[in-house]
Amino acid sequence: MRIREISDEEAERLKLSLAKGDKSQSNEAQPAQPAQSSSQDAAKPASAAAIFPEPEKKSIDDIVADLKKTPFFMTELEENDETEAFKALAYEGTPLENGSEFKERGNECFVAKRWADAKEFYTKGILILAAEERKRAKGEPTPDTTEDDVKEQRRVLESLYVNRAACHLELKNYRSCWLDCAAALRLNDKNIKAYYRSAKAFLAVGRIEEADDACARGLALDENNAALKGVARDIVKRSEEAAAKQKKENERVAQEKRREMLIKAALKARNIKTRTTAQPPEMEDAALKLVPDPDDPRSSLSFPTVLLYPAHLKSDFIKAFNETDTLADHLGYVFPLPWDKAGEYTLAGVECYMETLSGGLVKVGKKAPLLKVLSAGNVEVVDEVVKIFVLPKEKAAAWVQEFKTKKAAEKGGG
Repeated sequence: MRIREISDEEAERLKLSLAKGDKSQSNEAQPAQPAQSSSQDAAKPASAAAIFPEPEKKSIDDIVADLKKTPFFMTELEENDETEAFKALAYEGTPLENGSEFKERGNECFVAKRWADAKEFYTKGILILAAEERKRAKGEPTPDTTEDDVKEQRRVLESLYVNRAACHLELKNYRSCWLDCAAALRLNDKNIKAYYRSAKAFLAVGRIEEADDACARGLALDENNAALKGVARDIVKRSEEAAAKQKKENERVAQEKRREMLIKAALKARNIKTRTTAQPPEMEDAALKLVPDPDDPRSSLSFPTVLLYPAHLKSDFIKAFNETDTLADHLGYVFPLPWDKAGEYTLAGVECYMETLSGGLVKVGKKAPLLKVLSAGNVEVVDEVVKIFVLPKEKAAAWVQEFKTKKAAEKGGG
C-alpha cells in the first residue's frame, strides 16, 4: 500500500470543510444562540465525533457471526461461492497437474522407503482425482477438461491406488491394501500390480482362497509374470501347510472323541455312576482317564480325588487315584499332615466316608480298592472327581450325626 502526502492547500480545505460541518450541527442544536457564539464555534477545532463517527453498536452474537465469515476465524465451512473459492486456493494448477505432482512426490518417498510419507502424498493425489471422477459420475460439468484429460486423470488415479496399496503392504495394512487394489481394478481390470498386491495381502492374513483367486486372475493376463509366479508358489506352500494343520487338528478332535467314548464305555462296564454340574472345577491337566494307554480299553481308570478333612476345614488333592489303589496306599504318603499338631490323623486313627446318592454317608474301607467302592452302585463321581471325607475316629460319630442333620434340614426346606 502507498501513502500519499497531503499538501498544505488540501489540509486547509479539509479544516474549512470540517469547521462548516461543525457549525451546521451547532446551529441546528442551538437556534437561539447569538451570532457571536457561532463565529467562536467556527474557530474551534473539529470535534472527534465528526472525524471518527461512533461505530454501529452490535451484540456479542453479531460480532462472532461476522468473525466466522472471515477464513481465519472459520470453525466450519459454509457451502457457498466464497468458501469454495477459498478452498480452491489450496493447490495451483489443474486437478491432473496436482494429482501427478503428488504422485511424483510419493514416488520419491517410496524409493527412500518412507512408506508412511509416500502414502500421504498418494492419498492427496487420490482425493483430488477421485473427486473429479465423482463429478463425472454425477453428470456435473467439468469445464476445460478434454476427453484426453479424462483418460489421463484415470490413468494417474489408477497408478495412485496401486502405489498406495504398495505402501499399505509395506506397513502391513493388509485390508487397506486389497481395498486400494480393488479401486484400481475398477478403473482397469487388467492391472497386474493390483492383482499381485491383492494376492500378497490376502496371503499375509491367511485368506488363501482369495489370494489364489487374485493370483490366478493376474496369471491369466500374464502367465510368465515372475512376481505372480512367486506368489503362486507361496500360496501352494501355505495351502499345503494349512491342509496339514487342519488334518492334525481333525485327528486330535477325533482322538479326543474316541477317548471320551472309551471312558464312558469303561464306566458303564464297571457300573460307576457319574454326574456333571453346570460349573465343574478347574483341574488343569488332571482328569478322569484310562492308564497307561488312553486308547486301549483294557487300561484301568484313574480318578482325580479330593481328601476332605471337615473337622479342621482342610483338604488334599490326589491327581491320579487308580481304581486298583486303596485309600491306605495314598494315606500312607499323605500322613502325617503338616498342620496336624495333635497327631490325630494316622492310618489306624481315621475313618473315611463317601456321600451316597440319597444324600447319606457310606463308610469306606481303607484297604478296599477304589473300584469296589465306586461300583457298589450307591455312590457317584461328580464332575469326574472322587470326594472322600477323612476324620479322626473320636470325632467321626459326631460329625456323621451333624452331616445327617444338615441333609435332613435341606430336604425339609426343599
